[in-house]
Amino acid sequence: MTDEPAPPADEPAPPAGEPAPPAGARRRFRRRTVILAVLALAAAGLYAGNSSRLAGPGTGRPFLLAHRGLAQTFDLAGVTDDTCTAGRIHPPRHAYLENTLAGMRAAFDAGADAVEFDVQRTADDRLAVFHDATLQCRTDGRGKVRDHPLAALRRLDLGYGYTADGGATFPLRGRGVGLLPTVEEVVAAFPGRELLLHVKGADPAEGEAVARYLATLPADRLATITVYGGDAAVDAVAARLPGLRVTSKRIMVACLGRYLGTGWSGYVPDACRHRQLHLPHVYGRWLWGWPHRFAARMHAVDTRVVMVAGSGGFSAGFDRPADLAGRPAGYTGGVWTNQVDVVAPLLRR
Repeated sequence: MTDEPAPPADEPAPPAGEPAPPAGARRRFRRRTVILAVLALAAAGLYAGNSSRLAGPGTGRPFLLAHRGLAQTFDLAGVTDDTCTAGRIHPPRHAYLENTLAGMRAAFDAGADAVEFDVQRTADDRLAVFHDATLQCRTDGRGKVRDHPLAALRRLDLGYGYTADGGATFPLRGRGVGLLPTVEEVVAAFPGRELLLHVKGADPAEGEAVARYLATLPADRLATITVYGGDAAVDAVAARLPGLRVTSKRIMVACLGRYLGTGWSGYVPDACRHRQLHLPHVYGRWLWGWPHRFAARMHAVDTRVVMVAGSGGFSAGFDRPADLAGRPAGYTGGVWTNQVDVVAPLLRR
């Protein structure tokens, strides 16, 4: 009677009375075991290398970016690029108007770390700070900003069209005469403060005009300035000033698309270096290392992450206590807000 060979020491013996599995089956079992062990180790390594739970939260409070300074807010439901938002504001809590020096100063005083403002060219090739392409929504003027010289725009009442009750009253009318500033005046008014310039025009010439002015600034001032806007306009700025932090939709898509392919390893692609990312927080969960490791990786390559509310809809910001409840715990990156006077005190607690 021939005895069956004994099973290897690392393989359990078959139950009494049952034949041992053939050698090929044992080898296949061992290979599967090794493969599963390798996959488990790889998964554990990916988790450890990209888990913000293991990294722990950052220290300090978030970087607050005040959209258009301290300004009137409005109902975002159904808003498009063509909506006259001045005609649907909330009942005013203050008299500040967007894109004015007074509103920006109030935002910094309230706790903003940076202020965003809008830039458009005038008929006499000046850089006016104003949001809408046309004047009739907010002001007592008519036509396009680019068709008027700066002196004429300065005479307009920037608060003329604001109403919270469908036009029954205009509580800010008469409060905005002469308040329209230029980019040069904003930069001079807030030395050393962080500024985000939004180039409103899509034409490369708009970006070239902004770049011509910025090129006159010293390097230490340029380090506090970021430019964003349409792809062509931002490309024109970047071509003239390659060391300036810029962003656009194309830049953000290129960065995040490549990061999705490499971020598991901790590598940050060149497309993400020295940028600013305006990132809807509902999409952040799909990024390797979100939120703390991701923000730290971007910070290491001089890229600022600014989280916007929801899915990044029109002007969506973290504006109320309920909005802040949805941000990642311990997040210390940038936060986009339309009500810095409300949000800053909450984040200081």
